[in-house]
Amino acid sequence: MSYETIILTVTDGAYRLTLNRPDKLNSFNAQMHEEVRDALTCIERDADARVLLITGAGRGFCAGQDLGDRDVNAGPLDLSQGPQNDYNPLVRRLVGLPIPVVCAVNGVAAGAGVNIAAACDIVVATASAKFAQAFSAIGLVPDSGGTYMLPRLMGQARAMAFTLLNERLTAEQAAAYGLIWKAIPDDEFGAEVEAIIAKLAAAPTFGLGSAKRAIRESWSSDLDASLDRERDMQKQCGLSPDYREGVNAFKEKRVPEFTGAGPA
Repeated sequence: MSYETIILTVTDGAYRLTLNRPDKLNSFNAQMHEEVRDALTCIERDADARVLLITGAGRGFCAGQDLGDRDVNAGPLDLSQGPQNDYNPLVRRLVGLPIPVVCAVNGVAAGAGVNIAAACDIVVATASAKFAQAFSAIGLVPDSGGTYMLPRLMGQARAMAFTLLNERLTAEQAAAYGLIWKAIPDDEFGAEVEAIIAKLAAAPTFGLGSAKRAIRESWSSDLDASLDRERDMQKQCGLSPDYREGVNAFKEKRVPEFTGAGPA
């Protein structure tokens, strides 16, 4: 499938998905949803995939839904269809990918753009980036997992005020509140993002994917279930070639060469 609203590249297992509607601040329309779905299918089918980077073209990351893609005056709209058919499957697939997903917020993130970023595993932003939940400005509730992710990342008090007051957060505030991992000076952003991607692409992918799943599943389980999950995952990770390589490299005082593979 050829793409018009996104750019997808891969180098040595490192996928880069760039939302590419810069004139619309990379807001989602029907075509972009279709193309992102296809891109994720390509990644899911690639046994050699090691990491996914999501970012935006131009001066923004993602302004959420393209409101110009809907005619609100044509009659009643069923706004459940957007979450049901587009945003919910997208968030589920990002969370469920067995590889690390890094989001590089290179500018404005608003509405669903914030919540899609929050669904990623590691989120970094330029120091000049801004975050706005935006839904309350048009009489809607947060979707794309916002009501689930934001209280868990930021705490209820901050998530509630961020949502109801519709005030923008700076990247530094977003990092201090736990919404993102780090705010990076704009002139250092590209190099640091590439360093993160290179590190993850060379890491033991099966182990990272297992850790990602264990952390996320802990949100809806108790301590006993988490302990059991860790036990079972540790068994599988211990059977992977990367575990043996990591231990041998440590003993031999050399840099490990991980393949990313799981148990044979």
